[in-house]
Amino acid sequence: MKIDNCVVRRAADSDAAAVADVWLRSYTAALPSVRRAHTDDEVRYWLREIVVPNQETWVATADGTVVAMMVLDGEDLDQLYVDPPWRGHGIGDRLVEVAKERRAAGLTLWTFQVNAPACRFYERHGFVEAERTDGERNEEREPDIRYVWRPAGAAL
Repeated sequence: MKIDNCVVRRAADSDAAAVADVWLRSYTAALPSVRRAHTDDEVRYWLREIVVPNQETWVATADGTVVAMMVLDGEDLDQLYVDPPWRGHGIGDRLVEVAKERRAAGLTLWTFQVNAPACRFYERHGFVEAERTDGERNEEREPDIRYVWRPAGAAL
C-alpha cells in the first residue's frame, strides 16, 4: 500500500531531531542483534551537527512528520532508514527513486549481511552484490555487503 500524502524533500537543519529519531528507531527494529558503535546521544549529535547541515540529506514526510531519511554522499547511498510503522508503504521506494535521479551515473551502498529485508529491497531495485566483507572495516564489526547500481547498459 502506497501513501499519497508523502512528500520527499531535502532536509532542513530543523529536521535533525526527527531524522535522528527515525534513524534510531529503524536501526533498533531492523538490526536488534547488531551492536551499535555509538550511543543515542552520539548518533543525535552526528546527525544534527555533521550530517544534516553538511551532507545531502533527504526526508520523507507524511502529514508533516518525518517518517524516513536518506543521505547521499558522492555516489554512496549512505543511509536509508524508514520509521518501522511506515515500512511497506512505498516510502523507501520513493527515496531510492530520488537517489537514482540524483546519481544517474550509479550508486553504491553497504548493508549488513544479517539485514536480509534490506538486501531483498536493494536487489529488487536493481542493486547487485559487488563485495562481502567480514566486517573488519566497519565500526560495528559486522559482516556486510557492498551493493552497486548502474543504469541499464552501464558497466559495473
